[in-house]
Amino acid sequence: MLVRTLLASAALALACSAPAMANDGIGSVSAGGILFGKTDAVAMKKEVLSVSAELIKVEYEFLNESKTDVEETIFFPLPEYASGYHGSPTYYGQPQQFTVDVDGKRKDYKTTFVAKLDAEDVTARLRQLGLSDAQIAYFPSHTPFDKKVAPLTAAQSKIMIREGLLAQLYDEEWVPAWTVKVIYLWQQKFPAGKVVRVRHQYAPFVAAGPGASYLGDGNTFEKKYCGDKAFYKTWNRLAAQQGESGFVNAVWVSYILTTGNTWKNGIEDFTLNLIKGKSDELVSLCFPGTFSKINPTTLQVKLRNFHPKQDLDVYFGNVEGTVSHDGVAPQIRP
Repeated sequence: MLVRTLLASAALALACSAPAMANDGIGSVSAGGILFGKTDAVAMKKEVLSVSAELIKVEYEFLNESKTDVEETIFFPLPEYASGYHGSPTYYGQPQQFTVDVDGKRKDYKTTFVAKLDAEDVTARLRQLGLSDAQIAYFPSHTPFDKKVAPLTAAQSKIMIREGLLAQLYDEEWVPAWTVKVIYLWQQKFPAGKVVRVRHQYAPFVAAGPGASYLGDGNTFEKKYCGDKAFYKTWNRLAAQQGESGFVNAVWVSYILTTGNTWKNGIEDFTLNLIKGKSDELVSLCFPGTFSKINPTTLQVKLRNFHPKQDLDVYFGNVEGTVSHDGVAPQIRP
């Protein structure tokens, strides 16, 4: 009999979050843009990605370059979360302010999800045991989404414990050992020779607080955010103004960009806008090209035939107040 035990109540949540970058901080959790399988018919002619600590907005222009209409399934995967214990929904669920528009009209979407245990898809097994979609996605206890669902039966619990589908907390309560990835999807028609414009936005899951506001030994920060001499000079000046704490209030924002490689010509016309909350915020990231300052709070870079080789991690420093965008319950609907 396989019995899983969690030594601490937060262990499952932390194990499934993004890697921690500091002792007291959890890394920002990456979401990204829409995606579908590699296609030779549809080209991404243009993408404008605008990133701030408050909102990620993406505007696409797709062109069906073939001579026949094409219909594709488009996906938007939400960040994976543990179905068991959560301390809070800070890094999980559907991002706030989530919308999708196609050619200026709000787009409806369906939902699918996958439950995994140690990289194995256990969705079918959970359904075979009689669990509803809600029980799989919003387990009866320890959910961060305040969803009320039916409890498991004694028979279900016994089988799931035996198969390692439930893990035991230190207080002897049994919770799910699986993780859940929710995916929003819809069918999109691309008429031959016509441009289809898609726009979506959401509030990012950010890392903030002390863990995000120190540079540590600098090596980890340098690898991820590529600070230059001007950045470090300004950061050190701001840190000195804080006295002994040396605390420069900051947030980290992450975005999955490498999905742009599914397009046959990459992203033909790519624009990245980095939008600061105020003009004296610090911004640092590793990214090709040269940024231009187009107004006091916006930095911009443009690239042609862009094939992203890494995802986007952006440091916003000297920010005011706190930034928190707790996730809301993912919509489970056919």
